[in-house]
Amino acid sequence: MAGAAYLGLMVILAVLGPSIAPADPALQNLADRRAPPGGAYLLGADEFGRDILSRLLYGTQVALRVAAVSVGAAMVVGTALGMWAAYYGGWIDFVISRFTDLLLAFPYLLLAIAVVSALGPGELTAEFAVTVWSVPFFARLARGSIAALLHAEFVSAARAVGVRERSILLRHMLPNIMSPIVVFGALFVARAILLESSLSFLGLGIQPPAASWGNMMSSGRDFLTIAPHIATIPGLAITMTVLSANLAADGLRDALDPRMQDL
Repeated sequence: MAGAAYLGLMVILAVLGPSIAPADPALQNLADRRAPPGGAYLLGADEFGRDILSRLLYGTQVALRVAAVSVGAAMVVGTALGMWAAYYGGWIDFVISRFTDLLLAFPYLLLAIAVVSALGPGELTAEFAVTVWSVPFFARLARGSIAALLHAEFVSAARAVGVRERSILLRHMLPNIMSPIVVFGALFVARAILLESSLSFLGLGIQPPAASWGNMMSSGRDFLTIAPHIATIPGLAITMTVLSANLAADGLRDALDPRMQDL
């Protein structure tokens, strides 16, 4: 509940960010560069005198938007691929399974860097990179879940009365595998935020002057000894959001898994 409450707060701040931000996140004031927290700057100023609180609020929008878009797309594409592979089998299963194995063979950050390097940096590219990395995990989960239902009685009954295969997949089998898919999606929100922050930290994600937690940490790493707040504040935002997403995913799993309710 604490994790879900924190994520809810982050969503509210992301929606209201432009309205409640105390300053323009790109506005520079060199006279106040590296100003400590307090006074005119509640969370301090960065190396260009930009208000860190304002940039943090705008960075919250970016982090949650990239996570929501990429995980949502990966959930839809990966689940569809996994369902087709398990239900139809044969060469369809072989092609999809080898495709997912190929993607899983790459280290996650290396795969994301390769995608961004080919398409160029930016928010859309970061979303696509996170989606490409996430799809094989959802495909494998959906394939295993559907394979376990292939010989279930309700599936055999649907076939016996002449229900079309598409209806069997979408109306009878999909609802039975949605719980683990949703829990997996909640877990991957945390991973998507981490991956987007990593790409932005390396200069391959959100490009300055746009605010991102990753590029805020990257710009502040050179001032850790004289102005640690520049890097540590966005770092704490990443840590708390990822931790909250993981806690919320664990709670969601407990709520949706009937076997956990009997313990």
